[in-house]
Amino acid sequence: MRKLLFSFLLLMALPVSARVTNIDNAELEKLMAQGVPVIDIRRAEEWQQTGVVKGSHLITFFDKRGNYNVQAWLDKLAPIAGKNDPFILICRTGNRTGTVSRFLDQKLGYTKVYNVQKGITHWIAKGKPVVKPGN
Repeated sequence: MRKLLFSFLLLMALPVSARVTNIDNAELEKLMAQGVPVIDIRRAEEWQQTGVVKGSHLITFFDKRGNYNVQAWLDKLAPIAGKNDPFILICRTGNRTGTVSRFLDQKLGYTKVYNVQKGITHWIAKGKPVVKPGN
């Protein structure tokens, strides 16, 4: 009986559905082909340094000091994707987008957030195309 109760408690602790999905380059390409928007949350100098995934929406989340303005960022996101619309977040290595993705899901109720796990650096390392910002 104890094992059954323990198993039940473990199942109850699991999330009902994972609303943040970590994705790789292949899944990124697939979702982009389906029209799911890509949001690059890096800073302007980072976009210039590496380029961006073509068609990305460039909306910086953290400044150089790690500061952020959630409401200003959400105001820029709103015309692109709502709380129940799918969208993809990408940064340099996936660390910042992991944090932002979880925040959007757990604190703000966004339901279809995709996080590019290894970020733009892995995209570039695999020979995937990038463009200069604004192109």
